[in-house]
Amino acid sequence: MLDIREIRKDPAAIERKLRSKVPETSLSPLLAFDEKLRLLKTELEQWKAERNALSKTIGTKKQKGEDASAEMAKVQLLAERLSQKEPELLEVEAALQRELSLLPNLPMEEIPIGSDPRENVCLKSVGEKPSFSFPTRNHVELNEKLHLFDFPRGAKITGSGWPLYKGMGARLEWALLNYMLDIHRKNGFTQIMPPLLVQEKVMYGAGQLPKFKNQLFHLEDTDYPLYLIPTAEAPLTGLHSDEILEEEVFPLLYTAYTPCFRREAGAAGSQERGLIRTHQFNKVELYALTRPEESAAVYEKLLASAEEVLQGLELHYRTMLLVTGDMSFASAKTIDIEVWLPGQNRYYEVSSVSNCTDYQARRAEIRYRKGKEKLHYVHTLNGSGLATSRLMVALLENFQRADGSVPIPRVLHPYLKEEIKQLSP
Repeated sequence: MLDIREIRKDPAAIERKLRSKVPETSLSPLLAFDEKLRLLKTELEQWKAERNALSKTIGTKKQKGEDASAEMAKVQLLAERLSQKEPELLEVEAALQRELSLLPNLPMEEIPIGSDPRENVCLKSVGEKPSFSFPTRNHVELNEKLHLFDFPRGAKITGSGWPLYKGMGARLEWALLNYMLDIHRKNGFTQIMPPLLVQEKVMYGAGQLPKFKNQLFHLEDTDYPLYLIPTAEAPLTGLHSDEILEEEVFPLLYTAYTPCFRREAGAAGSQERGLIRTHQFNKVELYALTRPEESAAVYEKLLASAEEVLQGLELHYRTMLLVTGDMSFASAKTIDIEVWLPGQNRYYEVSSVSNCTDYQARRAEIRYRKGKEKLHYVHTLNGSGLATSRLMVALLENFQRADGSVPIPRVLHPYLKEEIKQLSP
C-alpha cells in the first residue's frame, strides 16, 4: 500500500507513475476521501477540545458552588454531535483505505515505461538454444510414449487444467523440488513449510485482495472463509504480519515449496496445452524481508539463487527487465527469467523476481526498530526459485533424443538417475 502522505506531496506525479502500470488509474476519488477525512477530523478535534475546556470550567464552577448548567448543556450537545459524526468518520476512513488498497505499487525510477511485453528489456542471455538433427516433439507429444502425466484422468478427477503426474513424471518432479531446495538452503535461505490455506487478511497483506479476488480459489465455508494460495509469497508475507522486528535479524531469507492454485489457466490453443499453464502447479518460492538500504543487494541474491537452478540444469535462458505495464500489482521492479522451450518455439517465464519495497509491509504491518529511531517499514522481495511445470517442459523438450527418450541432467542424479524411456501403453 502506498503512503497517503507521499501522495499528498505531489498527487499529479504519483498518478502519472501509477498510470504507467495501470492506465485507467485515477487518484480523484482517493483525494476526495482524504480531504473529507481531514476536514472531519479537524471538526471533531475542535469539538473535543471545546468539550474538554467546558468540562474543566464545569469542575471549577462546581468547586466554587456556582451554577454550571449552561456549560453542561453545551457538553451534552457536543457529545451528541460527536456521536453522530464519528460513524461518518469511520465510513470515510474505510473508503479511503479501500481506495488505497486498489492502487498498485509505484515502479522504481529506472524501470522503462511501456505497456507491451514486447518492450521488455533483455538484460542477458545464458547458454545457447539446442539444435536437433531430427524432428522435435513438444512435451505433450513426448508424453504419448513416456507416460509421465495423465491429463485425461486429472480432468476426470477435478476438471481441465488440473494435471496428474505419475511414474517417472512424479519422480522427476520430486527430484527437481529437492534439487532446488538444496540450492536455496545452501545459499542461506531457511526452508519453510507454510499452510496452503490462508485468511483474507493474509491475502490482503500480500496484495492479492481485493484486486484479484476473482482469480483466487475461495472456500465457501462460513466456519473457514479461507483462500487457497496462488503462491507461497502470500503465507510468507503473513509470516511476520503485525510484528515489530529488530534491525539485527535482517536480511530474513526464506524458501518454501508449495502447490499453487490459480483460477485463470490461460487461453485455449496448442501453445497453452499440457503443463504450460494450469490451475495447480508446484513452485519453490524465494522470499526476503530486509531494510530499505539493503533491498537492492538482497534482490540480486534472490535473482542469483534462481539462476543457479537453470545453470546447473544447463538450460538456455534469458533475463528480462519488465516494463511498467507488464509488472505485477505489488512490484516496484521485476526481472523475469525465461527458459527456451523448443516445442513451443518461444521463451516462457519460469521465475519472476520482484522487489515490492514497503508496499506489502504497509498492508501487513511489518515494521522494524532502527536503534532508538521511530519504527520503519521493511522491504519485501520475492521470486520463483523455480516453478516446476514449465521447468519440466524445458527438460523434456530441450534434452529429447531421436528415439523419444530423455536423459536426466547430472545435477539431478543424487535424486534420480534413471533415464526417461518410452513405455508400452
